[in-house]
Amino acid sequence: MKLRRKVPTVRQSIPTLLVLLALASQPSHASAQGFGGAVAVSGDDVIIAEALNERTPGYVYVYRRGGGGWTEVQRLAASDAATSDGFGQAVAVVGGDLLVGSSGAAGGLGAIYIFRRDDAGVWTESGTLMARDGEEGDGFGRVIAVGGGVALASASASRDGRGAVHVLTRSETGEWSEAARLMAADGQPGDGFGMAAATDGEFIVVGAPGSAGGTGAAHVYRRGTDGNWLEMATVEPEGEAPSARFGMAVAVGGGRLLVGAPEQDRYTGAVYGYVLDESSDEWEAGGRYRAYEGGLTGFGSSIVTDGGDIWIGAPMAGVLEGRYYVASTDADGGWGALNSFAVDGLARRDQMGSVLALGASAGVVGLPEDDFGMGTAVIIERRDGGWTRGVKVASEVAGLDAITGGDVACEDGTADAFDCDYVDIVSFLPVDQIGGERGVEVNDMWGWTDPVTGTEWALVGRYDGTSFIDLSDPGSPRYVGDLPLTEGANPSVWRDIKVYRDHAYIVSDGAGEHGMQIFDLTQLRDVTGPPVTFEATALYWGIHSAHNVIINEETGFAYTVGSNGGGNTCGGGLHMVDIRDPLNPVFVGCFTSQSGAPASHDAMCITYDGPDEEHRGSEICFGSNGRMFSIADVTDKSAPVELAASDYPNTSYTHQGWIDEAHEYFYMNDEIDEVDGSVPSTRTLIWDVRDLDDPILAAEHFSENRASDHNLYIRGDLMYQSNYRSGLRILDISDRENPVEIGFLDTVPYGEDEPGFAGSWSNYPYFKSGIIEVTSGKEGVFVVRRVPRGLIP
Repeated sequence: MKLRRKVPTVRQSIPTLLVLLALASQPSHASAQGFGGAVAVSGDDVIIAEALNERTPGYVYVYRRGGGGWTEVQRLAASDAATSDGFGQAVAVVGGDLLVGSSGAAGGLGAIYIFRRDDAGVWTESGTLMARDGEEGDGFGRVIAVGGGVALASASASRDGRGAVHVLTRSETGEWSEAARLMAADGQPGDGFGMAAATDGEFIVVGAPGSAGGTGAAHVYRRGTDGNWLEMATVEPEGEAPSARFGMAVAVGGGRLLVGAPEQDRYTGAVYGYVLDESSDEWEAGGRYRAYEGGLTGFGSSIVTDGGDIWIGAPMAGVLEGRYYVASTDADGGWGALNSFAVDGLARRDQMGSVLALGASAGVVGLPEDDFGMGTAVIIERRDGGWTRGVKVASEVAGLDAITGGDVACEDGTADAFDCDYVDIVSFLPVDQIGGERGVEVNDMWGWTDPVTGTEWALVGRYDGTSFIDLSDPGSPRYVGDLPLTEGANPSVWRDIKVYRDHAYIVSDGAGEHGMQIFDLTQLRDVTGPPVTFEATALYWGIHSAHNVIINEETGFAYTVGSNGGGNTCGGGLHMVDIRDPLNPVFVGCFTSQSGAPASHDAMCITYDGPDEEHRGSEICFGSNGRMFSIADVTDKSAPVELAASDYPNTSYTHQGWIDEAHEYFYMNDEIDEVDGSVPSTRTLIWDVRDLDDPILAAEHFSENRASDHNLYIRGDLMYQSNYRSGLRILDISDRENPVEIGFLDTVPYGEDEPGFAGSWSNYPYFKSGIIEVTSGKEGVFVVRRVPRGLIP
C-alpha cells in the first residue's frame, strides 16, 4: 500500500550541477564490511574476502559454479579468529595454496594464513607465517602479490611508514618461509613502500606512492644467480607530478613494467609503461597512457594483466561508478585501443576499478564501496573471447536484535549487551526494521508530538530517506513508513530534519538535486496497517543539497547551511527561508560570515532573551563555522549583521552546539579534534555569551574517554551528547562552567571508545514523557530513559 500526495513544487533557479569533488571527499562509511575488498580465482573457485567486520572476525568466501549458477560453498576464517582481526585484507593463490593476509592478527603483528584444497574441494588451513622481526602496527599481510612461484607480503606501515616487502618462497615439501626483506635504501617516513607490489618470479616491483611528498616512486628488483634480490632501478613519473601517487598500482612481466599514478593531474590519472633494455639492463620509458574520456577518473588505481591484455582501473569514472579500461598489447610492447568494461547495475560511489582477479574461465570484480561500504562482488565469465557482464554476490549482514516488550534496566554497568550508567533501554529497533536496506545507516533525527492525539513520534534520517516511528508505546515502537529521498537525488551519509507547525523539513548534503522536502506530519495519523511509502507534500528548490536545516519556531524562519550542488548556496552560510506558510516557503536572504570561515556547518537560531539588553528580542544565530564560532543578528533578513566571530585553541572542525535556556552559555563540539590528536579526550567547549558582541571561551570540559563528539542538546540543567563510539552521554550543567557526567548508554556494543565516526549521531531529549531518542549509525534507533541518581545518605 502506498499513500500518494500531490506535490506542489517551489522553485527558484535550478542549474543542473554534478559536484564530483564533494562526492569524492565523502568520508568512509562507518558500516563498512569490505566484502569484495580482496579477490582471487583458483580454478573453478572464486574467492572473495570480507576483512572489515567489526562485530565478527574477517571472512573469506568461496564461490563455485553449479547447475544453478554461482553459490557459496565455504566460508573461511582464521584458526585463531578474533573480532575485527582484518582477516582477508589480501588474498592470492599460488601453486594451489591460498594465502590470506590479516594485518591485525597476533596482536597487530600481522600474519599470512595458508589454506590448501583437498580432493573434495574443501579448503583447510595448513599453517601461518609471520614476518621475522615484525612489530605491532607494521601492517604485515595488507598486500599480497604472487607470480613465478614467488609470493610477496607487504608491511607498508612498518618503520614509521617507510615500509617493507617480505619475499616468501615455498620448499619442495610445501613449507612457506621468508626468503628476504626488501626496503628502499633511501626510504623516508610515509613513503608507503609496499602499498603495491608485483612479481613475475624474475623481477619484483614495489610501489611507494607516498614518497617525495606524494609524487611517488616504484622500486625494481631482480633476482641474481645466487637467488638474492638486488635493487636495479627506481622509476619516477616524468616531469612535474605533485601528488600523483605514482606507484599506487604496479605490474611486471614479459620485460614490461607498468606503474599507475591515479591522482596525477587532479585525479585524471595515468599509467606509465617501461620496457627492459637487455643490453643496458635499464628500464626505458615506453609511453604514458590515460583514459580516453579524460576528467576525473583515477585511471591507474589498479593494473591487472591477462595474457596480452592489460586491465586498468578507473574508480572515479562515470560519476564514481567506475570502470576498467582494457588494452591489448603486441609483441613489441605496443598498445592497441582502450576499450571500457563495466558490469551491470553500477551506481554512483560504487567505484569499480580497484579490485579485480582474472582466471582461465572466470574472474571477479570487487565492489567494496557498493551498498554504502558493505561491499559486493561481481563474478564474470570468459566466453567467446570476451567477458560476460557478471552475476552480483554479497554476504549477509549480521545486525543486532531488536529490544521490545519492556524496559531493560541498567544493572551492574550493562543493559542487554550495552554498557551503561543510570540509563535504561526502553526499546531498540535495528536499521533493517525501520526501512534500511543492506549497508544503510541512520544519521540525524528529530521528534514531533501530535497536538491532537498526544502521540510522540521519532523522525529518523537514513542515507536514503526518512523513517517515521510511532512512540505511543515506547516499549514497542511501531515503524509506520518511509519518505524516500527525492527522485533523482543521491543517497548520502548526511540527512537533517526539523519541525515547524506539524511539518517536517528535510535536507541532505552531497545528495545532488534533492531540495528541501516538506512533509505534512498529520498524515501519520492515518496509517494503521503495514509500513507505507510516502511522498513529500512539497519541495523547496531554493537549494539542492544542504548539510543542516535550522528552524526558529518562534519566528517561522528556516535556515539551511552548508548548501551546495545548485540553487542559491549563500556561500555555504545561512540561506534564510520564510516558512510561516509551511507549504509555500519563500527565500528571504543570505548571511555569510566575514570572519574567514564563511560556510557554516551547523547553527542554532533563537529569539534572544538573555542578559545582553542591547540584543534582547532580536533573532540571533549562533554558527559553528568549521574554524570559527560566529554570532549574527538576522532580525532584518535583508541586512543581517555579524556581531562576533571567535576561534579557540586547538581548532580542528567547529561542528555544532546548543545554548542553555537562560541564553547565557553556548556549549559546542569540535568533531575532529579527537581524531587528529589535538586534544587527549572528548572535549566540550563552553562559551560565555552574556555579551553577544564579545563571547568568551569560559571553560573546556574533557571526558574520561577519547570518542569523537557529534551532536549535543540541552534541556534544563542537563546536556545530552551523542559522542559516536561512546554513545549517549548525559551531563549535569547546573554549574555552567563545570559539567559533570551523570549517565550514559554506549550504543556500540563492541570495540573501544576511540576517535572515529561510527556510533551515536544524534539524540532528541525534548519529549514531555521524558523518553529520549538516540540514533546510532549502523545499529539503529534507541529509546532510553534516564534514571535519576538517588540521594547519598
